[in-house]
Amino acid sequence: MEDRYSRHIILSEIGQEGQDKLSRAKVLVVGAGGLGCPVLQYLAAAGVGTLGIIDFDVVEISNLQRQVLFGTSSIGKNKAIAAKERLLDLNNSISINAYTEKLTCKNALSMFNQYDIVVDGTDNFETRYLINDAAVITGKPLVFGAIYKFEGQVSVFNYKEGPSYRCVFPKPPKKDAVPNCSEIGVIGVLPGIIGAMQANEVLKIILGLGQVLSGKLLCYNALTLQNSVLKINRSEAIIASVLKDKAHFKNKQEAFVCETQVKNVSISEFLNQDNIQFIDVRELHEQPKVEGLEVEQIPLSELEFNLQKIDNNKKQAVFCQSGIRSKQAVKVLQAHGILNCVSVTEGASQINKIIQKHYKIVSNER
Repeated sequence: MEDRYSRHIILSEIGQEGQDKLSRAKVLVVGAGGLGCPVLQYLAAAGVGTLGIIDFDVVEISNLQRQVLFGTSSIGKNKAIAAKERLLDLNNSISINAYTEKLTCKNALSMFNQYDIVVDGTDNFETRYLINDAAVITGKPLVFGAIYKFEGQVSVFNYKEGPSYRCVFPKPPKKDAVPNCSEIGVIGVLPGIIGAMQANEVLKIILGLGQVLSGKLLCYNALTLQNSVLKINRSEAIIASVLKDKAHFKNKQEAFVCETQVKNVSISEFLNQDNIQFIDVRELHEQPKVEGLEVEQIPLSELEFNLQKIDNNKKQAVFCQSGIRSKQAVKVLQAHGILNCVSVTEGASQINKIIQKHYKIVSNER
């Protein structure tokens, strides 16, 4: 066994003592998809003693582009079972528990209580909020990851009195408001990169090494290889609200998705105002460009991963080509706690006409 982990053991920061910590650790991975596959591979190879895998889905051929734990022979099999088979071939000295049912409010607390750390490898908001709340209630550190096209996010929540997922994203967006990988696509290597980062955070927590990514949200761009780290704070009110729900958690009816209200306002109301941030959520190639305004252009498909461009000291006036995407964008912003935002009623062409007329009137008055 020493030969298997020799590269760990010769590290002075780990040694035999650290490897023993890994062998005693119990980690639950929710989702054996794009993120879960690399997390599970690296944790199994590292010798984490007990791994739990929750996934009720089956392997499809479209998964193989990025879920490299599986092969053609895995198609049609339950992902948790298929993952367990491949991982035991990688390391047959560890214990692996495969759960083929869906994670729900009824089983989440009992499952989480059996493990030391929970890893979120899911791709939908309903489950992310369920995982967060169950982790808060059971007091388990939560290693979070998310991917979108060419960008990813990593953080550690609920670690040593640190912030939770809800402290960053208090309310979930409307169901289907934000597309997932099957709808928008993702480059195949990205989940491997983000999943490896998640596995690294798990190992750091177990071994007590380095600086755990708690109180920070790492944002990664695969096209530019740029990282940005956003500071996040714990909200005692939000944590207290989740804990208050503990007694009724098992009886919840999966009420993790809420409707958000979008206010529509004409562009003309903002033309004489300062302290407004105009945001164009059309794709970069779309015409016409809006003249006469200082505009932050963030396509709707990239909005969630560019929240650092939002000026919280200003009110956001969001517009698009027709007023449809701007409403969706406002819902995304609201879901991330940016509430001082409205959808502009007019589309880009109308906005240009209103601006030209406005400045012509102002010029004549002078």
